[in-house]
Amino acid sequence: MALVRCDFDSEALEMGTSMTVVLPERVAVDPPPVVYLLHGLTDDHTSWTRFSSVERYARERGLAVVMPQVHRSFYANETYGMRYWDFLSAELPETVGRLFRVSGRREDTFVAGLSMGGYGAMKWALREPERFAGAASLSGALDLAYIQEHDMRPHVRALTDRVFADRMVAGGDEDLMHLIRTANPLELPRLVLRCGSDDHLVAQNRRFVAACATAGVTLDAEFEPGDHTWEFWDRQLPGVLDRMIEGLRV
Repeated sequence: MALVRCDFDSEALEMGTSMTVVLPERVAVDPPPVVYLLHGLTDDHTSWTRFSSVERYARERGLAVVMPQVHRSFYANETYGMRYWDFLSAELPETVGRLFRVSGRREDTFVAGLSMGGYGAMKWALREPERFAGAASLSGALDLAYIQEHDMRPHVRALTDRVFADRMVAGGDEDLMHLIRTANPLELPRLVLRCGSDDHLVAQNRRFVAACATAGVTLDAEFEPGDHTWEFWDRQLPGVLDRMIEGLRV
């Protein structure tokens, strides 16, 4: 595998930014499938490679893995900040396709993430289902409307006020519950969810599971002993990758 740190200029963000990319050097399928792997609120684009064995898991499966930097944006166009949704959904895939030899086909493209990144992965897959064959959330912050309306901790209020200001998440395209209710189940990619039963976000994950069941959306969901930790995420990642790419020849 090749491990690449890529620093590049972003037009959407109007500044330089970075991504970490894992590329298979020898592949059975050329160009290789690609997984966009999204970081959490307190992490950055290096966290997956520092705290998990993602490079080894990717090598065993012949996958390219793209890990972008989005800071504390919730993968949204911030009211007082940067256009991270535009960066993620439009500029990043175009830049990756221009700089690296990876597949651009829907059946070879996947997205996953942890915590805030789990939210970002599900949002991207639900808003642009034509782009992905699979999407996965690990311990995702999946009920952002609840966080905005009910989490009164000062640091959370400061964050949601900066990102969304007076924009209400509930009922809009930042609200995963709304996106699930209005989705066509036949058009969605394979959806995978994993969360620890001791995780502080487990209630949000259970609400997402219930919303999928009500909407008739197929979701591969499992809750196992574990907390909001890299130990849990690293343990879950190989199985999550396998479930997302099930049936893919790599």
